Formats: sequence, structure tokens, C-alpha cells
Amino acid sequence: MTGSTAQTAGYLDGTAHIYPVRVFYEDTDAGGLVYHANYLKFAERGRTEMLRLLGVNHSEMATRYGMGFAVRSCQVEFRRAARLDDLLEVRTRLVELHGASIAIEQAVMRGAELIAELVLRIVCLRAQARPARIPDSVRDILQPYVPMREQD
Repeated sequence: MTGSTAQTAGYLDGTAHIYPVRVFYEDTDAGGLVYHANYLKFAERGRTEMLRLLGVNHSEMATRYGMGFAVRSCQVEFRRAARLDDLLEVRTRLVELHGASIAIEQAVMRGAELIAELVLRIVCLRAQARPARIPDSVRDILQPYVPMREQD
């Protein structure tokens, strides 16, 4: 990977993706803290860059399969406040891979300090927002990054 892509994509640490984010003035509220909705933006960038780094590009999915991913559910737990100029990391892990959805856990960190935790379910959709099975070629790319489940 070369050029600006290497600088913006973050990197893989085992099965987790690490995406660095600098807090800009535009990310803060009147009190100088990161506005709560911006954590969702940081997390979206982390998920998108993880997929891109693995070879799953949103625009290519739309062109090649007529499909895309959308957030079905999102739970956020805010632990600490981030401030202007903080350097954060968004850590993204795929947790489960199902027929039409992916369970994802994300953590926004400032060094070793947990700032926010997110638990999401992402669903694969066709046109008219109808659920669709994740294409096998995409599933093959993602599967190595999903932890093995114990058999009952």
C-alpha cells in the first residue's frame, strides 16, 4: 500500500483494525468536548477503512453486486470525554458473520483509556433496502477476521 491510502486506512493488529483519528475543532461542542454524534462518525470511518483494507470497497459492492451495508442497530456506551487535539484510535473487531449481517464491536480509545464502546449489527441490503445474503466472495474475505465459535 502506498501514498495517501496507507496514511488513511489504519492497520490490522491481528484480527482487529486500528484507525487513528485526530479530534479537530469541528468535532467539538460549545464546551470543547467531542460532540456525541461524532463518535458515530469516527466509528463509521473505522469500519469503512477496515473493509477497504481487507478488499471490500463500498462502491465496488454497489457496482458489482447491487448491494451495500447499512447499520441495523447500534448501542453506544460513552465512558470518558475526548477533547480538541486528542489523538484517538478506533479499534474495530468483527464478532459474528451471519447470512445477511455482521456483528461488530468497536472501541474508541485515547491511549489505554476507553472513551466509547459500540456494539453494532450491519446488514447487507439490495436495492429498495431489502436484506440480502452477503456475497460469498465478500464472506470469504471477512471470515478469517471473525473469531471461531465454540461448538455446543
